[in-house]
Amino acid sequence: MDLFEFSRQEDLKREAPLAARMRPQTFDEFVGQAHIIGPGRLLRRAIEADRLFTSIIFWGPPGVGKTTLAAVIANTTKAHFETLNAVLAGIADLRKLVNAAKERRAMYGQRTLLMVDEIHRWNKAQQDGLLPVVEDGTITLIGATTENPFFSIIAPLLSRSRIFRFKPLTVEEIEGLTLSALQDVERGYGRRRIILDDNALHHLADFADGDARSALNALELAVESTPADEDGQQHITLAVAEESIQRRALHYDKSGDEHYNTASAFIKSIRGSDPDAALYYLAKMVLAGEDPRFIFRRLIVAASEDIGLASPMGIVVVMACAQAFEWVGMPEGQYHLAEATLYLTTAPKSNSAGAYWKARSYLEEHGYRPPPVYIRDQNTLLRDEQRRSPGYRYPHDYEGGWVNQRYLPEGVSGGWYQPKTNGYEQRIAEFVRSIEEKKQHERSNHQSRSSDTQ
Repeated sequence: MDLFEFSRQEDLKREAPLAARMRPQTFDEFVGQAHIIGPGRLLRRAIEADRLFTSIIFWGPPGVGKTTLAAVIANTTKAHFETLNAVLAGIADLRKLVNAAKERRAMYGQRTLLMVDEIHRWNKAQQDGLLPVVEDGTITLIGATTENPFFSIIAPLLSRSRIFRFKPLTVEEIEGLTLSALQDVERGYGRRRIILDDNALHHLADFADGDARSALNALELAVESTPADEDGQQHITLAVAEESIQRRALHYDKSGDEHYNTASAFIKSIRGSDPDAALYYLAKMVLAGEDPRFIFRRLIVAASEDIGLASPMGIVVVMACAQAFEWVGMPEGQYHLAEATLYLTTAPKSNSAGAYWKARSYLEEHGYRPPPVYIRDQNTLLRDEQRRSPGYRYPHDYEGGWVNQRYLPEGVSGGWYQPKTNGYEQRIAEFVRSIEEKKQHERSNHQSRSSDTQ
């Protein structure tokens, strides 16, 4: 590196965003994740002793220290440290790095640590490229991902790695990082006269929602956009902080854990008849940019799966709200999402429609049997079959619109549908019970006639 290149890199460091400049370089500066790298923890001992031989994967939301911890490792280890970003780098970049690592190991006996940021972005073939060099120890992998590695990383690579799950930072931890940025003379704003009100500090830390990068970016915007007064002081008030970070940094990935976790909590809150909880998770999805049609699809399913015949109007209301949403759109369409959610949440519940799965399981286990001859399409029957058939009895020709005849195939007992006694389904349960009583009465009469004949 010549003098001009060194000067250029130093300029880039000074001009980097505050969050990048304030990235911790040592364990003493690192904040959070005490369950992983607190004093005496396994990973910290391995790093401090420069004995990190097992590949590791850091899993957690953005801005909680995954890349930062990799930087701490880079500053601590004697091994050669390389970084790749899976968004920008491909298999050719990996191959070049692997060849250099093999040469370095052969000539100097030096290990290579490879940090792959956003490793979930690599496809299976790219991840496969890591397997042989991770297996033989040419490279010790440090992967960072915001997505569940059990879904986004291939199983052979997982089996060769230890997974460490990072937690969102607490409000207190982010407040400490924010104050450090104000006090740091070399990398932060320590050379400036900045007054940050306590409520403004709390707002920045609270609305960052566990993401240190979000808080530092908001602080940088507040400082750089606030002019100094006559005394050279910059006063960051609550109003300035609110302008700098107007919305919480909600952690949500439309194909990741938060997507599935939030949707699951939403449906379970509806099933559990908790309207406040259902609205809470609905608002989380909407604020995070979830597709409203996905939410309506989940509501349509819940209308049959969890409400069903206890409130048959449930699916009608949801479909009407979904149609209204298509006409109205956002933001007013949020009323229709809320109405459908509240209707299902406060409606009587029944999962009796799940009887279908019992019938399906029976078919899969025992196979299909044809229906009784007299309820088949008569045009498909042979003449002798028609003659042998006892004849179909049309229920509407009988009192009450019901006549006792068998509909299930011979040898199939049924019994899958058991109506609940909630809401409207109570009337259905009474109807089904009356049918069973009629069947029982006719069986008793038939047995009585048979005894008299004998």
